[in-house]
Amino acid sequence: MKLLADRRRHPMALVALLLVGLLLTGGAYALFTQTSSAKADTASASDIEEGKKLFAANCATCHGMNAEGTKAGPGLIGVGAAAVDFQVGTGRMPLQANGPQARAKEPQFDEEQTAQLAAYVASLGPGPAVPEDEYLDASKGDPAAGGGLFRTNCAMCHNVVGSGGALTRGKYAPNLADVSEKHLYEAMQTGPQNMPIFNDANLTPEDKRDVIAYVNEVSDNPSPGGFKLGSLGPVAEGLFIWFFGLAAVIGLTVWLSSRAK
Repeated sequence: MKLLADRRRHPMALVALLLVGLLLTGGAYALFTQTSSAKADTASASDIEEGKKLFAANCATCHGMNAEGTKAGPGLIGVGAAAVDFQVGTGRMPLQANGPQARAKEPQFDEEQTAQLAAYVASLGPGPAVPEDEYLDASKGDPAAGGGLFRTNCAMCHNVVGSGGALTRGKYAPNLADVSEKHLYEAMQTGPQNMPIFNDANLTPEDKRDVIAYVNEVSDNPSPGGFKLGSLGPVAEGLFIWFFGLAAVIGLTVWLSSRAK
């Protein structure tokens, strides 16, 4: 019995246990990132090389020659193709001017150049890939389910119908009405600016498609009541009624008083 106990307490047992734990952890991580970074392997060597040239000419000043980051910009190793496609495709990058957050503007690069930049950054380390087309088809989504997810996860910043709103220190949640399906998906996937990341463990690809379907529906939905006041909700509507309604009451009172005289 004593010999058996000594074997169980052998010093190498702890080392073996740590090795097994590391192997399991590494395998789980590889399995988790395999899907999200699958498109990085499909990019051609020429696309990666062209993307590297574009990066050196337009991005390296802030992000470093090897995307390691500098004091002027964060490192991009591991951010994935989706983050680059969103930031460059919406014109937020290259940054036009320093400020609380990058503003969307006319893209500086065309689709091919954007894809080349994304391929280069994706080659530096695994990260979220550009979404598959099947998850961008809003017609296959469920707007009702997407509405529930949006109100739970997004409405506190973007407003219940995605009209956007002000945040702290000059930051803001943008209006989602004119954002493309791909960029909506990538924003959820990568968490740009002040937005949290909703990876596939938080919102599945099908969930993201449902959210996109909801945003498209409320953006295209006409207003049967007339002017929507930016769809900012009851506060804006109440202020409108208060100021203009009160002015109308005062004006009517003055008019009636003048007639009485």
